[in-house]
Amino acid sequence: MDKIYQSQRMRLACVRTVKSNSVNDILVCRDLYSSAGALYTVLVIKDHAVVRSCLEAFRSAGNAGERACVDSFSDQGMFCMVFAYKQERPLKDFYTGGFYSLNECETICSSVIIACMTAGLPYPLLYLALRQGQLNLAKDHTVYLGWQIDLSGLDLNRTERDCAVECAQILRELLSAKAAQKAYSYRLLEKKIGRKSYDSFTELYKDIQIAAAPEKRRGIQKRLMAWLTRQQDTIFRILLVVCTILVVIVLASLLCQLIFGDVPWLRLLFNGFKTIGTESLTG
Repeated sequence: MDKIYQSQRMRLACVRTVKSNSVNDILVCRDLYSSAGALYTVLVIKDHAVVRSCLEAFRSAGNAGERACVDSFSDQGMFCMVFAYKQERPLKDFYTGGFYSLNECETICSSVIIACMTAGLPYPLLYLALRQGQLNLAKDHTVYLGWQIDLSGLDLNRTERDCAVECAQILRELLSAKAAQKAYSYRLLEKKIGRKSYDSFTELYKDIQIAAAPEKRRGIQKRLMAWLTRQQDTIFRILLVVCTILVVIVLASLLCQLIFGDVPWLRLLFNGFKTIGTESLTG
């Protein structure tokens, strides 16, 4: 039986365990009270000191911290924090800088910063999310934050400055594929990261916008490759369906051969060409 976690307004059944350690479990749960079977990411915190740190972090963040957390409650001697589930599409796996133009790379970088600024996570938790690769790339190239956070390294002393510097390092890695071009944004990040001079996400965002390359059209080959990369999931599904149909046809043909001695639809196709109009091709 699935593990159940109960709050006043939610009844959460675990459908998948993402990670488990002595500090917290990371679960994907279904709300049994939801007619649509809504999914949520649930952090089940076992360590009482970490529970106090999380509560203090959200209290310090004020109203901003309430945007991310859907629900929180104690159950079975543990503290549960509930976040809306978002499909895992890790930025590090789905980002293909070589297929993007410099302008597209910089647009994605801007989206990373916006995702951090609007996440609604307290900075100590946001820092962990960035360190643990919780940035996801949507098919439309927007970026969103995931909530599958291991809290074992939680440090309440982490500030916006720490998060901004960590984010800048991620952006530098994203732009590294364009380092050989006139990527002023990459050069600016390289220079300022060395001094850890970013104090806020606003400052980081302004730098990317100011140093961004002007947009220009790419060659048809690069645009085609970029389109194929964006549509790879759809193309894979179509190919899978086509291959499945072909396999069914082959198996049906083999079965007909075994039962009837030939394949009826091939015989019909062949016989259809024996006579054209009033002329017989076999006479």
